Amino acid sequence: MRKNIFVLSLLAVVAVAFTACSEDELSGESVIKNPATAQTPFDNWLHRNFVMPYNIQIQWRYEDNESDMAYYDVPADSAQSVELARIIKYTCVEAYTKVAGIDFTRKYFPKLFSFLGEFEYSNNGSMKLGTAEGGKKIRLLGVNHVDELKKSRAGLDQYYLKTIHHEFVHIVNQTKDYPRDFDKITPNGYVNDAWSSAERREGYLQRGFITDYSQKESREDFAEMVSTYIVSTPEKWEAMMKQAEGTDKSGREAIEKKLAICKLYYKENFGIDLDKVRDAVIERENDVVNGAYDLRSLN
Repeated sequence: MRKNIFVLSLLAVVAVAFTACSEDELSGESVIKNPATAQTPFDNWLHRNFVMPYNIQIQWRYEDNESDMAYYDVPADSAQSVELARIIKYTCVEAYTKVAGIDFTRKYFPKLFSFLGEFEYSNNGSMKLGTAEGGKKIRLLGVNHVDELKKSRAGLDQYYLKTIHHEFVHIVNQTKDYPRDFDKITPNGYVNDAWSSAERREGYLQRGFITDYSQKESREDFAEMVSTYIVSTPEKWEAMMKQAEGTDKSGREAIEKKLAICKLYYKENFGIDLDKVRDAVIERENDVVNGAYDLRSLN
C-alpha cells in the first residue's frame, strides 16, 4: 500500500511540474552558444596570405572536431603557429607558385591545415607526425616543437614539410593518374602494412625503394619518390643512390627509373620541372634555417 501511495505521489509531482513548464513562455534565444572570437593580427595575416590568394584555411586554434579523441592532444602555441604558417607559405606554397604559377597552386594545393600542439604517441611507442584526409585536409602535429626543429632542414622536412609535399602529390594524382609503368619496376616489393616490420625497415634502398614507407603500395611509392626528391639536395640524393647500389646496382637502377617517370609525368601533364621545384624548395628552406627569412612578422 505504501508503495502505491509513493507512486501516486510521484506522478502528482510530475504532473504539476509538467503543467508549470507548459505555462512558461519559450525563449527565442538558443541555448547553444556560438562564441564570437575576436580576430587577431595573425588571423588577419592568414586571411591576406592564405585565404584571399589561395583559398587555403589554417585552423590554429584548438577545435575538438579536428583532434583525435584516442590521443591526448594539446592546443598549438600561437607564436609557433605563426612561424609554421610562414614556413608553409614560403617553402611550400610560394615555391610551387614560383615554378608552376599561382593558378596551379591555387587549384591543387591542400585547402585546410589543422594545427595541434603535440605529436601523438601510440601504445607501441610509435609517433604520429600528421594525417591527411582525401588529399584536401592535413593535420600537422607537434607545432609546439617548431622552435627547436626549425634549426635544421632535416627537422623541418621530417616533421612537417615532407608530409605536405607527399599529400600534394596525391592531390595531383587524383587529377591526372600517374603512369602504370611505374608499378612494374618493383612489382613484387609492395607489402602493404608489413612495410613497418623490422626486416622491411632495413635495406629498402637496395630493394629499389626510396623510403621504407614506399614499400606499402605503388601509389605511396610515387608520392614518396617525388616528396623525397624535392627536399633532398643533389649531394644527399647521390649519397642515397650510392647506398642503393648494393652489390649489383639494381636498387639504384630501379629508383632512377621511377624518378624518370615522376619527372616526365609532371613535365607532360603540368609543365613542371621537378628539378626547379627542388631548387626553389631547398633555397627557401635554407633561408628559414639560416634566419634570412622573418618567421614572426605579420606585416
